[in-house]
Order: sequence, then C-alpha cells, then structure tokens
Amino acid sequence: MDSVVNYSEIIEIEELGDERGLLTVLEGNKSIPFGINRIFYIYNTITGVRRGFHAHYKTRQALVCVSGNCKVYLDNIKRKTDVLLDSPTKVLILEPNDWHEMYDFSADCVLLVLASHLYDAEDYIRDYEKFKEVYGG
Repeated sequence: MDSVVNYSEIIEIEELGDERGLLTVLEGNKSIPFGINRIFYIYNTITGVRRGFHAHYKTRQALVCVSGNCKVYLDNIKRKTDVLLDSPTKVLILEPNDWHEMYDFSADCVLLVLASHLYDAEDYIRDYEKFKEVYGG
C-alpha cells in the first residue's frame, strides 16, 4: 500500500449566474482534482436508509448534492467525522482511504458522484475489518 495518505476534504465550486438562473461547472482535472471516468447519482432514498459502507483501493470520488442534502460519515482510522452536503457548490473530494456512509437524505436529495475509475468490484473494500488491515498502518 502506498504510504502517502490523502485526506478527504470539502471544496467550494464557483457559482455563476445572472437574472436567468445559476450554473455550476464541474471539470475533471480542473475544478475536480482528478480525471472523471464514471458518473452516477443517488436519489429517492428511503428515509432512515444508510448507503455506502465501503472504502476503495484506488478510486477517488467527488460527491455533491445537486438537490436537497445529506450527511456523509467519514472514517480514515485517524479521524471519524460527519460532513453535511447541503449546497450544489459544496463538493466532498472523497479519497479511497476513507470508509464512508451516506445518510439523512432529504426527500428531494439527488447526490451526484463523479469517480476517477470505472466500476471494478475488486476496488471495493466492503468489510470494515479488512479496511482497518489495509489502512490501519
């Protein structure tokens, strides 16, 4: 495992607009600090349901609530924290070494996820004990 540790962080994306409305631009390797190879979104989530429960070996992600809001629990062994995503200009850059769980989805939440890699089941760490082995040091 690479000894370099990256930390997930919130970044703010510029909001553009005029009397006609607002526009926010997400660009790979520019406003998003990695190339984008996969895009998906989560919506119509049932109240009380948590999603995620995994980390990655290599995939970086950018999470943004384009509508509504949700919370993201982050655990990189050294710190455990909750992040509120409540604006289309607030983007969570999620590093592979963060176990993450999304929860408290508002009824109108649309969570957009931009991923650095295509889906690969082998890239997922779905067992927390395995996660601690890989990233626990």
